Amino acid sequence: MCGFNGFFSTQARSYSNNDVIKKMNIALHHRGPDDEGSWQDDTLGLVLGHRRLAIQDLSPAGAQPMHSTCGRYVLVFNGEVYNHLQLRQRLTQEGVTVDWRGHSDTETILACFVTWGIEQTLKSMVGMFAVVLWDRSHKVLTLARDRMGEKPLYWGWQDSNLYFSSELKGIKAHPEFKANINRDSIALLLRHNCIPAPHSIYQGIQKLHAGHWLQLSLVDLENAKKAQPQAYWCLNDIVESGLSAPFTGSPKQAVDVLESTLMSSINSQMLSDVPLGAFLSGGIDSSTVVALMQVQSSRPVKTFTIGFDDEGYNEAKHAMAVAKHIGTEHTELYVRPEEVQSVIPKLPSIYCEPFADSSQIPTFLVSQLARQKVTVALSGDGGDELFGGYNRYLMAQQVLNNNRKLPRPIRKMIASGLVALSPSHWDALFNTLAPVIPKNLHIRTPGDKAHKLAGVLEIDNERECYHRLTSHWQNPTSIVIGAKEPPTLITDLNSWPQTDSFQHAMMAMDAQTYMTNDILVKVDRAAMASSLETRVPMLDHRIVELAWRMPLNYKIRNGEGKWLLKKVLFRHVPKTLIERPKMGFGIPLHDWLRHSLRDWAEALLDESLLKQQGYFHSAPIRKMWEEHLSGVRNHQANLWSILMFQAWLEEQ
Repeated sequence: MCGFNGFFSTQARSYSNNDVIKKMNIALHHRGPDDEGSWQDDTLGLVLGHRRLAIQDLSPAGAQPMHSTCGRYVLVFNGEVYNHLQLRQRLTQEGVTVDWRGHSDTETILACFVTWGIEQTLKSMVGMFAVVLWDRSHKVLTLARDRMGEKPLYWGWQDSNLYFSSELKGIKAHPEFKANINRDSIALLLRHNCIPAPHSIYQGIQKLHAGHWLQLSLVDLENAKKAQPQAYWCLNDIVESGLSAPFTGSPKQAVDVLESTLMSSINSQMLSDVPLGAFLSGGIDSSTVVALMQVQSSRPVKTFTIGFDDEGYNEAKHAMAVAKHIGTEHTELYVRPEEVQSVIPKLPSIYCEPFADSSQIPTFLVSQLARQKVTVALSGDGGDELFGGYNRYLMAQQVLNNNRKLPRPIRKMIASGLVALSPSHWDALFNTLAPVIPKNLHIRTPGDKAHKLAGVLEIDNERECYHRLTSHWQNPTSIVIGAKEPPTLITDLNSWPQTDSFQHAMMAMDAQTYMTNDILVKVDRAAMASSLETRVPMLDHRIVELAWRMPLNYKIRNGEGKWLLKKVLFRHVPKTLIERPKMGFGIPLHDWLRHSLRDWAEALLDESLLKQQGYFHSAPIRKMWEEHLSGVRNHQANLWSILMFQAWLEEQ
């Protein structure tokens, strides 16, 4: 795990390239505190910089920028290639002789680029990565990103300057960078709680889509500025091919093959020259990863969780029970509300563009905890999107079917009834009726879900339903002054795969949008802020491909999600330790905003300040804030997106 920077310009400069790249590298010190390096092509004005967090081959032989032995290529690389030893064997079998200097994966893929070319090498790599490769002979710069988007890559042209970096703060350190805010991206932030690829908060800078690569000929600038990224791997193709050739074995055979594939992925991701552990929440996904780690480890796996005194948000006791059963070396830390809240001032710097998934806070805290004992931590992310874990997969189709049966006036009347009670009153009602409600209908924040349900009762179209369910502000351009909401993968009908069900369509879109733009961003930035490498074994593309060959009833069965993944887990952990309502990784933000965070939020939402800044229409925000303070509605998600932008803007 590392970070890289770079820039290119044909214009004469009044500053030293060495000074600038050093400044950019300093901005990414947290991504690589072990070493730094830089290189420049003096004939053309291209500069590459790198920060290193040494994981494999801790010697200077793994330092970057790294040059190919033939002298043609220069590489900066962020991530891990888990099959790099197998790639070395393949080179040997093909009769390729390489004078290896060390055993880093960076050196391996550089040799593969020389031998097989760029696209074939990208397709052969198993792992998480962002790549910048300079071809000195042809003067072509290649940028590439891993299949699922675990590792970040920002890039873009401003006038005659090209910038690229692992994080925006690296680009921002360049003296000629123009930090003009993109108002359209603010609208996307309000809808999604994040800014989805390819957009960024700054004009002229974008994120490379997952599974894409881009080639820029720096001797043909006119065409270089028009160049568009191309896919070398496409999830929609995987979805469609998997569904057209489904797994035909028995349920037991499906469990067997999934367990075997997961074991293989986890085994490869346990390769490390530094201490390694795992996050453990006690839920299905993280418990599966940890259980399969422990099966393959000769010593207790180090696991980490944080706990809260608020029982409604505390999973630590469940994690402890799972850890005891599996036999891990478990570390838990109970944090007080003031400790959690102390993270909030750091968020604008950690995320470097506005990001508003509030679980970013506990994610940072558990990363900080893990870093005290390990340098690498495995995570359970990806299970929900691959195996049908989110509530909307269980409810959305049923809602649509019911909508189509009922006349629209009746649906409007039901919606009015749902919003007649405040979310807090719905929560209280569910708590009272909990003893008589079937276990599979126990849900967190039922009041918020009741109000969200009211919002979709008028919808008859599947894609409109999904867009509504995944939106926070339903009409963000009415809030952001001068914004036009750009199209995204969700709104572009051509970006949806052909599937056999609405549930599968939602899972495919979640994997390309919510997971890549929210979950993986959240984990990468929170962990790297503590110089911790995170790995996500369920996102091995071979597991992704296997999951899409599995029929829907192997994922969602009898109103229960993640059926197949649970069957794997229950071979190692008793069902009684796992089965409980899905909790997520949340904090009582709604309550904090009304009490301990009220002054902080009030200052950022001050009406005169909002008007002075000129980004938001203040009236609807103030109305929402007052409703939240009074307890009439829980607007925490909508308000948090505004507050995260305001806090980020204040830091700028």
